[in-house]
Amino acid sequence: MRDHPRLPTSPGFWRSPLRGPWFTSVLGLVLLAGITVLFLTGLVSYAAYNPDLSRVNDTTPDKGILGFYLFAWPTGPVWLYRFTQGVHVTLGITLIPVLLAKLWSVVPRLFTLPPARSLAHALERISLLLLVGGGLFEFTTGVLNVQLDYVFPGSFYPLHFYGAWVFFAAFVAHAVLKTPAAVRTVRRRLREEGDDLVAPDPGPPTVSRRGALWLVGGGSLLLFLTTVGQSLGGPFRRTALLAPHGGKDPGGGPNGFQINKTAAYAGIAAAETGEEAWRLVVTGRTGTVRLSRAQLLRLPLYSSSLPIACVEGWSTADQWWRGVRLRDLAALVGYDGDPPDVFVESLQRHGAFRRAALRSNQVADPRSLLALYVNGEPLSPDHGYPARIIVPAAPGVLNTKWVARLTFGDL
Repeated sequence: MRDHPRLPTSPGFWRSPLRGPWFTSVLGLVLLAGITVLFLTGLVSYAAYNPDLSRVNDTTPDKGILGFYLFAWPTGPVWLYRFTQGVHVTLGITLIPVLLAKLWSVVPRLFTLPPARSLAHALERISLLLLVGGGLFEFTTGVLNVQLDYVFPGSFYPLHFYGAWVFFAAFVAHAVLKTPAAVRTVRRRLREEGDDLVAPDPGPPTVSRRGALWLVGGGSLLLFLTTVGQSLGGPFRRTALLAPHGGKDPGGGPNGFQINKTAAYAGIAAAETGEEAWRLVVTGRTGTVRLSRAQLLRLPLYSSSLPIACVEGWSTADQWWRGVRLRDLAALVGYDGDPPDVFVESLQRHGAFRRAALRSNQVADPRSLLALYVNGEPLSPDHGYPARIIVPAAPGVLNTKWVARLTFGDL
């Protein structure tokens, strides 16, 4: 019986006959396309928060030139954020088997000795560590956030933001160096003898490399099918077994659709949302007005059919909202023409986004409402009674619930 090395620094320690440049190259090319889409949709998602509008929308410090892509987030099409963030989350989860298989395929290189044969080799090893560590960090924090079980210290947003830039910089450098060779390897099935990924003393094969790729693809397909329904909605939601809002819709009736934060979690007391206690405070150029819910109902009411889409990737079907247009509320305090930005404050006591800012284009859109009803019934406490914001194409957290104050003007 032959003795095999026991240390991973020895080439003979790695005996799988599956490892080789062809197998690694195929996985690498899949990740090249997938991670590029993930990065771009991640930038789009971040821009959707209007992070340069107000500090309350984003607490990421010292973005500097990394904020170059920020722009006024549009209000149409209404499904824009639902689509881009759905792609981001679903694709990220779908790529997990591919990422793990890719890391497994190149793990012998992480233990190669000596650690650095030259300055150039040392830089390559450092970039590889940033690539592997950054990839695991981004996918791990993303999955934990999607599952509403975020346990990392600090805010998810700045950690994921800076982690994405570090990871993508290493990814681009690696792709520039390796993609041409990977394409040649896949096209020509180049001979693999002498490649450091090929086991010098391979064990007996249990599955072919093509079979292993089918296994990885099958795992990705399974994750796709058990995730994508949270974005598609309708009957497909029942297939979203791994998604935080998969399965059947919660409850029933007009208010029976998904939520993240309940009134109890947000610390909303029934007494402060009652007709006698609650007032909406609207401040602007000409001063301040205070409106009860009954007074709001006497203003012109409009309807909008809009979904809610959240950063976790889930979204609702279109719901039928009815309430007062934001631009009409701006007109009450002196903005009869083009309305300005607005700062929104909630009664919410716990959780993030107790306050949020919306751009002037979002305020001006006639579909943007201070909603009082949904699907023909008053809002339930969990959906923001007595009043909530609903804006087309905006992330769910900017559709503030339990609104107490609107301040129009320079933020």
